[in-house]
Amino acid sequence: MTATVALFGDTPSRDARFEVREFWRDVANLPHDHPDVGNEFLLRQLNEELNAMEIAARNLVDFPDADWGLRMALARQCSDEARHAIAFRRLLEKRGGSLGQYPVLNFQFRIMTAIPSLIGRLAVSNRSFEASGMDAIQDGIENSKRKDDADFVALFDQQLADEVQHVRFANVWLKKIIERDPKAVLALARAIAQADAAFKEIVGDNIVFYPVADDLRREAGFTEDEIKTAHSFVDRK
Repeated sequence: MTATVALFGDTPSRDARFEVREFWRDVANLPHDHPDVGNEFLLRQLNEELNAMEIAARNLVDFPDADWGLRMALARQCSDEARHAIAFRRLLEKRGGSLGQYPVLNFQFRIMTAIPSLIGRLAVSNRSFEASGMDAIQDGIENSKRKDDADFVALFDQQLADEVQHVRFANVWLKKIIERDPKAVLALARAIAQADAAFKEIVGDNIVFYPVADDLRREAGFTEDEIKTAHSFVDRK
């Protein structure tokens, strides 16, 4: 008998200011022309940056025997993500928003803590979620420029430079881990399949895909074949 795989792990702690929901359908999902759509986005993104920080920190705790260079990269990521969260909060409050104004989701952390291998977490969190985040940020920069929204452009520019590094170090270390232990690719594949099932359970059919940022993905260490694969996946959605 095959054991049932738990799709979700621990839930990160949040104080009383945050209203946490479980599924995408239960958050605000404001229409694009709603006057508060920008603040809802800022709050949601702030919490996602906290999730990214907590995932990197949890990786340091759960895998203390990982290579020192990888642990240093994860520690730097913690610092970067904390800085991003502060920047999003600063702009949110500048625009009249506040913590708790809208519900948030913590699905990223819950998905990661159910993955038992470090290679699996790097593949899903850094190489998948954050790579898609690069595409989204690039699209956000272009949209913000069209709207002459200098605050958003500056915020996205700051965030993007760090996210490229987070994807790049994951690409580097995934290759090193697989070179040392080719069987590790099995744990990577299991993690991706598990995360995909969990993500679909949270989001359902409400998945948003952004244009693939080719140059950014090259800078982050993806091969041309991997970029073509990303295009083929996004273009058929």
